[in-house]
Amino acid sequence: MNLNIKEKVFLISGGAKGIGEAISLGLAEEGAIAVIIDPSESEGKRLLEDIHSKGGKAVQFAKRLNHPEIAKAAVEFAIGKYGRIDGIVNNAGANDGVGLEKGDSEAFRSSVEKNLGHYYDLVHFGLPYLKESKGSVVNISSKTAVTGQGNTSGYTAAKGAQLSLTREWAVELLPFGIRVNAVIPAEVMTPLYKTWLDSFEKPEEKLTEIQQRIPLGKRMTKPREIADMVIFLLSPRSSHTTGQLIFVDGGYTHLDRAIGT
Repeated sequence: MNLNIKEKVFLISGGAKGIGEAISLGLAEEGAIAVIIDPSESEGKRLLEDIHSKGGKAVQFAKRLNHPEIAKAAVEFAIGKYGRIDGIVNNAGANDGVGLEKGDSEAFRSSVEKNLGHYYDLVHFGLPYLKESKGSVVNISSKTAVTGQGNTSGYTAAKGAQLSLTREWAVELLPFGIRVNAVIPAEVMTPLYKTWLDSFEKPEEKLTEIQQRIPLGKRMTKPREIADMVIFLLSPRSSHTTGQLIFVDGGYTHLDRAIGT
């Protein structure tokens, strides 16, 4: 299937590792141009070399989106190089474990801002160019937004807000033909997820336990499976899809996890 995104320009926050890396690679394979917004310079360099060696196009804006002016600069960087923006993928974030009982108010507010503020900033500053291209926005959220997890109030509050903003922006941007959707992963093996697993005394046993609770295939979702859905939503092939919260999780969130046991 031709997704009709050749030479189109997409911004991906957190685009050098994990799910973001898979999205950047997938876009380049489809002939699009990936603007990777990620402070991880070594991972970004390796990813760019991989993309370029296969004839793809990508650049990196190697800064962390921790201030509105940096998001504005990222948009200006993309416009300066390519003159257009066809879509934005809000993906960067971290489950930082700021809970209720053992957290504090300052840490909670910081966690929400760190995981949510740049979602708004990047789309806000990119909006004039999305209007021109009738582009698309995809917000990467998390199943924790609807299931809860425990001991991570800041992160889940931000993830829930991302889902709310998806619907809010879909309504506000209807007059401009800009589509806004969210993709919701559950258990995906990313560098951050592996770090969390390694915090357990027996990581392999913990991984097996988790996989046994995933209904479809008893396995983790692959980053590329998330990426494929994101790229479809960015493309005109999904031209009548907006305001949707799409779970790519092997049935983890909504199916009975006792299936097959």
